[in-house]
Amino acid sequence: MHYVLTINQRDTRESGDLVPDLIRSLRHLPAAVPFQRSVGDEAQGVLADAPAAVEAALTAIRQRRWNVGIGVGELHPPLMQSILDNDGFGLVYARRAVDRARKTGERIPLAVDGPDMEVAGEAQAVLRLLGQIVASRTDAEWKVLDLMTPGARGQQKYVAEVLGITTQAVSKAVVRSHWQEEWATRPAAARLLSLCYGPAALPPAALVY
Repeated sequence: MHYVLTINQRDTRESGDLVPDLIRSLRHLPAAVPFQRSVGDEAQGVLADAPAAVEAALTAIRQRRWNVGIGVGELHPPLMQSILDNDGFGLVYARRAVDRARKTGERIPLAVDGPDMEVAGEAQAVLRLLGQIVASRTDAEWKVLDLMTPGARGQQKYVAEVLGITTQAVSKAVVRSHWQEEWATRPAAARLLSLCYGPAALPPAALVY
């Protein structure tokens, strides 16, 4: 099972080509096929585990410039390092998902598709809620959060010292940004993504390339 992300830019005419910046922001993730430009203002990558797919999706949503489609499904082996040389239903699901994400209007532009459409819808709902949390944060909050490590204790004092602010200010930023809630919910989103592949393991007959 693979997690294919198709991510295309929402405002190319206004902001210029941001695909190289997006790819750099996703380079740290363990990928079966690394993120790369697929066509025009679009990037695609293939991830082997669900938590990495959640991280990639939220990284893109944070930037507020991307439509994000997540397709859960197989690609034909062997995997090639050029995304354009691969084939399989994972890519088809990702294309369907990003096409839906384009049509979300003012909502978080993220969609999930896979063999089990009901579970995919549940994963999509949770990821959109997480995306709303991430996309609503201010630059000041991100200065704090980018120095935080999930699960680590006693780090707020360190972050306060680095930024030259009070520990209380750090604490308020963490609470206001719902950072702890985000990280508590990420495993649920990843688990739902992992369940999108079954029990309906075969794609619907109507699904075509």
